[in-house]
Amino acid sequence: MATAALVPTCGAWWGIAPEVFTGRSPARALERAETRMGRRAGIVHVYHRGAELFPTPEERSIAAGPGGPRLLLVNWKPSFDRTWAEIARGALDRRIDRLAGHIRRTFPGRFFLTVHHEPENDVREEPGSGMTAADYAAMFRHVVTRLRERGVRNAVTVMTYMGAPNWAVTPWFARLYPGDDVVDWVALDPYLDPSAGVDGFAGLVDRTRPDAARWPGFHRWMRWRFPDKPIMLAEWGVFERPGRPGAKAAFFAAVRREMRLYPQIKALVYFDSPRAPRGDTRFDATADAARAFAGLARDPYLGATPVPQE
Repeated sequence: MATAALVPTCGAWWGIAPEVFTGRSPARALERAETRMGRRAGIVHVYHRGAELFPTPEERSIAAGPGGPRLLLVNWKPSFDRTWAEIARGALDRRIDRLAGHIRRTFPGRFFLTVHHEPENDVREEPGSGMTAADYAAMFRHVVTRLRERGVRNAVTVMTYMGAPNWAVTPWFARLYPGDDVVDWVALDPYLDPSAGVDGFAGLVDRTRPDAARWPGFHRWMRWRFPDKPIMLAEWGVFERPGRPGAKAAFFAAVRREMRLYPQIKALVYFDSPRAPRGDTRFDATADAARAFAGLARDPYLGATPVPQE
């Protein structure tokens, strides 16, 4: 079974952001992705911005079945016009309150919620910018606290980092964290670059760089900094590697062999897109990759805990 914070007691959740940037509706994209990988997703990653209300009727249908429940991972950027400091001071309170009312009326089940994921490259540490790391933490805290005060108790909150070493060694990095009381899970979004000479799971979740010599790797840091928090790969993907057509298949096989060595990672949510910002992350771009990914997806470790019936 799963805990109140949706932590699986055995194994890890398996999830997907299906066919992103294809223009297909979430339900159709998910149907196709599940057929392609040969199993149902435990988590489905969806994206919202601004004044959009969620979960939508389509997303509620995805969560309910048919064939059994799925967990939604809702990724919400509250605004592209207001700074984090403005949001923390209440500039979007009416928007947050409207969303809270919508969730209370339409969706009683538990779901994952991440607020303005991957903030690192949006940080502006200049005084008065409203976009400092501390402003981000205050914004996240304000949004979560206000939702809870308005009756949203079914949102399991996720703080999602980019996972890039160059940001992690900045002087302001530690100030991004909003606080244990408003964060249920911590997450990173690691991608395997086409030029990377990495073939093991550690190279994805604990990547280091020569220009960030003090950085031990994101998973290692998370285990030290958040020993009691479950870790999620909220987006992970593998790009095509020119000249190495078998690289994706080999990497998926490595993840299957090695994922049990990372028991604090309790969810793996793949980012499936033919047009991701840096390339093609489709898991079935080649027949070998498709077979290896299907084998990974169907591994018993990734289905050991049933998705809870709400």
